[in-house]
Amino acid sequence: MAEYAPAKFRSFIRSLTELLVSIPSVVLGFLGLVLIVPWLRGQFGGFGFSILAGAIVLAIMTLPHIVCISEDALKSVPIEFRSASLALGATRLQTLLHVSLPYAKSGILASIILGLGNAIGETMAVLMVVGNPEVPFIPQSILEPVRVLTSTIVLEMGYAVWGSEHTQALFAIGVILFLMVVTLNAVATAIVRREIIVKPTIK
Repeated sequence: MAEYAPAKFRSFIRSLTELLVSIPSVVLGFLGLVLIVPWLRGQFGGFGFSILAGAIVLAIMTLPHIVCISEDALKSVPIEFRSASLALGATRLQTLLHVSLPYAKSGILASIILGLGNAIGETMAVLMVVGNPEVPFIPQSILEPVRVLTSTIVLEMGYAVWGSEHTQALFAIGVILFLMVVTLNAVATAIVRREIIVKPTIK
């Protein structure tokens, strides 16, 4: 999109990507429930509710963020860098690999970490497609159902007795999720600051 796509095609794809961001997660979860789960059931057997179904839904949800931010990062590369590389005889692909990507690396990595942060905190879409067995267990395959941390909080908080160990365990799960997101944000901030201080080497 940033380097090769024509302007009209890039604008069209960008609009579709931004539209996908605006779709509520519960709608994506419902589409996963009526489309992805039956397809997995037909292709691989089982019930269809699985880790793979959740991964597909999360990929659809997080990809627009990664695409848009990465494109902005690549478009922020100064035109002088590209022009100088092409003037020295480099091809467009070489310019992309050795000039644009090193310069935009921090933005691309930050977009990936942001996408991971959104995926970790997602609840409803995952809740609808992963199966949520009553007795949590460690799955042996991506085609098996699973209960994720966010789903556990939603499913069990309604009947947990306030002040009990059950409630404390659910709050502990929330703290773990919070710490994971904070860690990802700290890593992204460190990467961006490092790239600002240490300019990428242009080959």
